[in-house]
Amino acid sequence: MKYERIRNLREDKDWTQQKIADMLFINRRTYAAYENGINSMTPETLAKIADIYGTSVDYLLGRTDIFEPYPQSRS
Repeated sequence: MKYERIRNLREDKDWTQQKIADMLFINRRTYAAYENGINSMTPETLAKIADIYGTSVDYLLGRTDIFEPYPQSRS
């Protein structure tokens, strides 16, 4: 799966792949492989990226066009 929205969000902020890789504590080449669909991301990595951009995993995956994250449940 190619993660076009992740690339677009990064480019919209004028951030480098290295900057995101550093935020995720991974190698830049690993992050680039995620963006290009060469490697699949774990659910944890997707959640971290969603948190970085303030959106939902569903938005990153193209399952919704609503950028705003889901409200947190109060348990």
